[in-house]
Amino acid sequence: MNLGILGTGNLAVTLGRAWAAAGHSPLVAGRDPMHARRAAGRIGPAAEAADPAGLSARVDALVIAVAWEGLEAALSLVGGPQGVLAGMTVIDCTNPVDYATGDLKPASGSAAALVAHSAPGARVVKALHLFAGASWPYAGPRESAPVVAICGDEPEALDHAAALIGDLGGRAAVVGGLGSARQLEEAAGFVMRVVAAGHNPRLAVPDVDPALLRAAGTTTD
Repeated sequence: MNLGILGTGNLAVTLGRAWAAAGHSPLVAGRDPMHARRAAGRIGPAAEAADPAGLSARVDALVIAVAWEGLEAALSLVGGPQGVLAGMTVIDCTNPVDYATGDLKPASGSAAALVAHSAPGARVVKALHLFAGASWPYAGPRESAPVVAICGDEPEALDHAAALIGDLGGRAAVVGGLGSARQLEEAAGFVMRVVAAGHNPRLAVPDVDPALLRAAGTTTD
């Protein structure tokens, strides 16, 4: 599919490379056309730098990989406030966290909620903000594949996002509607705090086997 990527940094490039390897055609857009061309070149021959103003007419889904401070401006570039993203799956990878403290920058709501507000009618899914670009593509055993927590209000958009995560080698876990996005974004801050304390965040949560929990729930004394 033609996959729009709004952003030109390392995450945008890494995701673009992985999706290009899976057969997609990334169209990269950003505030600076030169940066967009450079990012498309880093992704490879399947990618193309695109004019943000016309991006929505050329893509089947849009991935937002920009800094929190530039989110509203980026959405304006592609015409989000004018409704051009209505009906489109929009995957928000924004990480609105203070990297020094782990605190969430929005006083209320979430980056994903801002996307939904700034792009009326878009089918917004929060995803992929917890994993560094180096996580993708994943090519190891399926049972060890990264689990990407996602949330959104539109089942079709969630399925769309899950398929794209599968193309990266990951597994999607739907954890709720878009109202759950703030919790997902706060999880990134938790991870940063654990790392800052000198520990591996993978070891900061319990190792829980859902199958064992289900079995325990069906067992009677």
